[in-house]
Amino acid sequence: MSKRILSCMQPTSHLHLGNYLGALRNWVNLQDEPGSECLYGVVDLHAITQPYERDGLAQATREIAAAYIAGGIDPAKSAIFVQSAVPAHSELMWLLATMAQMGKLERMTQFKDKAGKNAERAGLGLFSYPVLMAADILLYKATHVPVGDDQKQHLELSRELASTFNTRFGVEHFVQPEPYIMGLATRVMSLADGTKKMSKSDPSEKSRINLTDDADTIRKKIKKAQTDAEPLPANVEGLEGRAGADNLVTIYAALAAVSKADVLKGREGQGWGDFKTELADLAVAHLEPITSRMRELLADPAQIDAVLRAGNEKANAIAEKTLSETRDIMGFWG
Repeated sequence: MSKRILSCMQPTSHLHLGNYLGALRNWVNLQDEPGSECLYGVVDLHAITQPYERDGLAQATREIAAAYIAGGIDPAKSAIFVQSAVPAHSELMWLLATMAQMGKLERMTQFKDKAGKNAERAGLGLFSYPVLMAADILLYKATHVPVGDDQKQHLELSRELASTFNTRFGVEHFVQPEPYIMGLATRVMSLADGTKKMSKSDPSEKSRINLTDDADTIRKKIKKAQTDAEPLPANVEGLEGRAGADNLVTIYAALAAVSKADVLKGREGQGWGDFKTELADLAVAHLEPITSRMRELLADPAQIDAVLRAGNEKANAIAEKTLSETRDIMGFWG
C-alpha cells in the first residue's frame, strides 16, 4: 500500500451537488488508484456538536452511506464506516487534546463562523471539533486526505499534532497527512448567491441541488439560479466579477468533465435561459441514476446496515492497533 486515503462527511441534512462534485465523485476515482486503500466515514460524533434531531440521526447516517454507494463508492473496494461505531476516535481525541493549544483552536475559522457572536457560550464539542478531526485522520495513519479550501486549516492542525506527538515521545508513530485537492469543482457555490458556498445548512432549499431532488425540482432550481443581465462571454476572463454566472459555468464544466473555456466555446452571446436549459438537462442526466439508486438503498436499510457493519469491522481493526500503540508510547498501564 502506497497510500491510505481517508475522508468523511457529517450526517446533517441531505448531500447536495457541491458535496458530489467537490468530494464524492473524486472519492470514487481514488478507490481505483493502484496501491491505494480508501476509508470513507460518516462522522456522526461531529454532527452532534450543534443542535440536531436525535430521532433522525441514525437514518441520516444511513442516508449518507446510501449516497456514498449510489455515487459510486464500492464497499468491496473501500470501507464505509460510522465514526461512533469506532470507540478509538473518542479516546485518541482526548489524548491529542492534551497536546492541542487553546490559542490555535480559538483561531479556527470554522469555529468562529459557527459560534458567531456567542463564542463564549459555544459548547466544548464545537470548540474541540478540529482535535476530533485530527483523531479521525491520525487514527488510521492516513497518508492523504481529500479536502476543500475550508478544511485546509484543520488538516494543518492534524499535521502539527502528529509532529508534536512524534517529537515529544521521540518516535515516528503518526503520519503527517498530505492534502488531496482534486477535481474541476472543488468549491461549488450557492445557486441563490454565487459569493457563498453551496451548503447543507443554508435555510433556502433554492440555494442547492440535493442528491435526493427529482428531475422537475432540479430543473426549477437551475431555472431560478442567480445570473446577471449580461449573456455568456467569449472567454473565462469575461466571467470575472460575475459570481452567479461563473458558478453555473463551473457546474456545467464539472458535470461535463471539461474546462470552463470549453464550455464557453461557441456560446458567446448566448442567453442564460437556453444555457440553463442545457445545464438542467446535463444535471438531470448525471444525477438521476444516483437518486434512483439512493431510493432503492433507503428502501432496504438492512442492506445499508450490512455494508456499515463490514466497514466498521475493518475500521476498528486498524483503529485499535493504532490506539494500542499510542497508549504504549504514552506509558499507560496495561
